Amino acid sequence: MGVGLRENLHSLIVSAPTMALGLFRVCLVVVTAIINHPLLFPRENATVPENEEEIILKMQAHEQKLQLEQLRLEEEVRLAAEPEALEQVAEEGQQQMESHTAWDLWSTLCMILFLVIELWRQDHQDGLSPECLGGDEDELPGLEGAPLRGLTLPNKATLDHFYERCIRGATADAARTREFVEGFVDDLLEALRSLCSRDRDMEVEDFIGVDSMYENWQVDKPLLCQLFVPFTPPEPYHFRPELWCSSRSVPLNRRGYGQITVARADMDTLGCICGKTKLGEDMLCLLHGKNHLVRPGSEVEDLLCARGSPHLDTMQVMKWFQVALTRAWHRIAHKYEFDLAFGQLYTPGSLKIKFRSGKSMPFNLIPAIQCDDSDLYFVSHLPREPSGETPASSTDWILSFAVYERHFLRMTSKALPEGACHLSCLQIASFLLSKQSRLTGPSGLGDYHLKTALLHLLLSRGATDWKAGQLEARLHELLCFLEKSLLEKKLHHFFIGNRKVPETMGLPEAVRRAEPLNLFRPFVLQRSLYLRTVDSFYEMLKNAPALVSEYSLHIPSDASLPPKPAIL
Repeated sequence: MGVGLRENLHSLIVSAPTMALGLFRVCLVVVTAIINHPLLFPRENATVPENEEEIILKMQAHEQKLQLEQLRLEEEVRLAAEPEALEQVAEEGQQQMESHTAWDLWSTLCMILFLVIELWRQDHQDGLSPECLGGDEDELPGLEGAPLRGLTLPNKATLDHFYERCIRGATADAARTREFVEGFVDDLLEALRSLCSRDRDMEVEDFIGVDSMYENWQVDKPLLCQLFVPFTPPEPYHFRPELWCSSRSVPLNRRGYGQITVARADMDTLGCICGKTKLGEDMLCLLHGKNHLVRPGSEVEDLLCARGSPHLDTMQVMKWFQVALTRAWHRIAHKYEFDLAFGQLYTPGSLKIKFRSGKSMPFNLIPAIQCDDSDLYFVSHLPREPSGETPASSTDWILSFAVYERHFLRMTSKALPEGACHLSCLQIASFLLSKQSRLTGPSGLGDYHLKTALLHLLLSRGATDWKAGQLEARLHELLCFLEKSLLEKKLHHFFIGNRKVPETMGLPEAVRRAEPLNLFRPFVLQRSLYLRTVDSFYEMLKNAPALVSEYSLHIPSDASLPPKPAIL
């Protein structure tokens, strides 16, 4: 019985290294198969190795030798009856098992390594099958194809002819339009100031001209002047703006906005609890006293702040501004031989001059608040693009970089060659987009996106690349830039988070260090809007030759065309 037990034990000890060796042989076969895989190391004339039979014979001889060794060990165990011999055999088996375990580990690692190599080769050498490319629901043709889907734009001669006969002639009245509107608005704001009380009403400052009419690239009719009207509160109040573009705690849909707190100038910079808490009748603030309390019922806060909040309310500002403009017009209406009316009820300051001849001249007066001492302005509203997101609250104010954009274009134009084509590119692209919108309806792409793309190109291109003779190349590059941005659903704001902007622009450091703001973020959230915008964009490119040709033929030439526009 003791002899049988010893035999079984020795069989188990000996079988362990045998199993490990068998596993090693399996791994060796797998590795050999991978190495000789025809796709891993392709050969034109693949043949069976000549020494393959010799290798098999050697492996069989080695296997027979191992079997004979196993039989010899079993015979030694039968002959050994002493416990010392059994312990010695056990130690030898343990050593062999450890040795084979190490070999087993290395063989397994080698097998895994070669399998990883095989998987990598299949993914990167063979490529993906066509069926796998359509997994994304927004996958669109053109991602891997030719730029602009192979659509051709008009050549240089056609573009030059179109620009001279159509665009320059259409913008000839821009200077006269600006002069007339500015003179009237000066008179209107002066009348508004005369009706305001310094102790109770807002103080209105001089207007600031912004956007395409003051950057000299507007081509769409009617010509529209956009004017910011800054205002400040009466003493002892002041506005305390808060930017939402640098803090990561601000949700993505609220970046590019901010809030404005109405505070007293005699409050400490850290604020006081008396302005945020209702004190009892028998309690006084030891810091400010009874006469310095910020009362929620004060006239300024009741007029322009949200209910129960110290934040300036855009809806309240809209109502105040419309009423103030109406009163001012009634005071000076007898001096003019035309009527003044609000153009759009939902847009405060959207005015329209109506002449007796039936013609009209629209313009926008936009109430604005300066952000500290910078050229940033908070505005209650903007002519938003169709894809633009609306504020989440009436206390959210839009952060406008319109003044910085005008300054950047002016600064860049001084460094460009005479007659540079950068504004011509923007005018032609804006013209095509406007005509396409009238054909198929508005999409998520607007003039502000076109201008943002141009600003990025101006920053990346050298001055010599914008010569007049480069109009065709730069227009093609502008449209390719827009195409790439659309397909990636990513167009970064030119100023927010862009550290390439020259420091001479004087941007606030919080804006420069902020994370980039994606203007195409609505396309990620609104798939139907995105698909409609992409379809409209390619349809615009398809119709571009016909539109350019048609408008070039039907618009008469003007012998006294104005010079090419420059930034004011």
